[in-house]
Amino acid sequence: MNPRPLVAVTGGTGFLGAHTVAALAAAGARVRLLVRDPDRLAPALGPLGLDPDTVRTVPGDVTDPAAAARLCAGADAVVHLGSVYSFDRRRRTDIARTNVQGTETVLRAAVRSGAGAVVHVSTVGALIPATDPELRTDSPVGRPAEPYLASKAAGELLARQLQREGAPVRIAYPPALIGPPLGPDDRRLGDQNGRLRDTLRGLMPLWPTGGFPLGDVRDAAAVLARLATAADAPARAFTPSRFLGTADYLAELRAATGRALPAARLPGRAMLPAARLADLLQRHWPWHVPAEYGAAYTCVHARPVAADPGGPEPRPVGRTMAETVHWLYGAGLLTYRQAGTAATP
Repeated sequence: MNPRPLVAVTGGTGFLGAHTVAALAAAGARVRLLVRDPDRLAPALGPLGLDPDTVRTVPGDVTDPAAAARLCAGADAVVHLGSVYSFDRRRRTDIARTNVQGTETVLRAAVRSGAGAVVHVSTVGALIPATDPELRTDSPVGRPAEPYLASKAAGELLARQLQREGAPVRIAYPPALIGPPLGPDDRRLGDQNGRLRDTLRGLMPLWPTGGFPLGDVRDAAAVLARLATAADAPARAFTPSRFLGTADYLAELRAATGRALPAARLPGRAMLPAARLADLLQRHWPWHVPAEYGAAYTCVHARPVAADPGGPEPRPVGRTMAETVHWLYGAGLLTYRQAGTAATP
């Protein structure tokens, strides 16, 4: 790698993407972004303290081979973050187009460009359902019965195929991510921040048993930056997380906010039919229904990630929750009562 490597990034204006651009810039890398909507560039880079004119951009979409080739040309590394992260049934077409077709377009363009590192951002959900009690980087790819997770499993299969063919592909597995965006004016909520907010607004009185790995978006971004710039980075890596049962999640949020947050927990598998029915209702209901089949499915099938003795430690979940809630309150997305004690710094 050059002293100041050029890193091409897709999805750089999203929640994890913006934090990753910040981590790359802090590491001294030059960044080139694939930007579908130029109007999103200034709001995305503003919280970083970066002038949009100092970051190289390529207009286009991840499904456009010509745009992908322009993005990757001459780059030392490519980080593919561009995806639709949603369990919303109404976005199934976008999910398949972006997460499957777009991933193949970008990864193949990156490999053809000769980049020294091609980082594919997968998810721990691409490895479920699993038979082993813990997930490892060599765990088999799952066959999830949920559109978003299935799309990420398809991308995972391609990334592993390219690795077997000798391409310099590195795969990252983020968990569910929460954390404050990059500044008080940053409005990127993220899927899990949205779920946390719905819980504090009283929109999620029922929870399935089971659990899921949860991490801080800043920890994940730091790992992605290392995978893109470090010569000795591993071929596959989980980003830091802790496995929380849904009861643990609620307990941490209660402690972070000082609120009672009454909620009932039902057997996860018993909730799946009702969650699927809510998904069907979502097709005809104009407002978002918080009861998502994909979220319940994940809680039922998720597994802890095997400990990496040499890996970075995740931040304390309670601290991340408190910081996230404080930002939500400051951004006007929660009332003082809903934020509880986290409203105060």
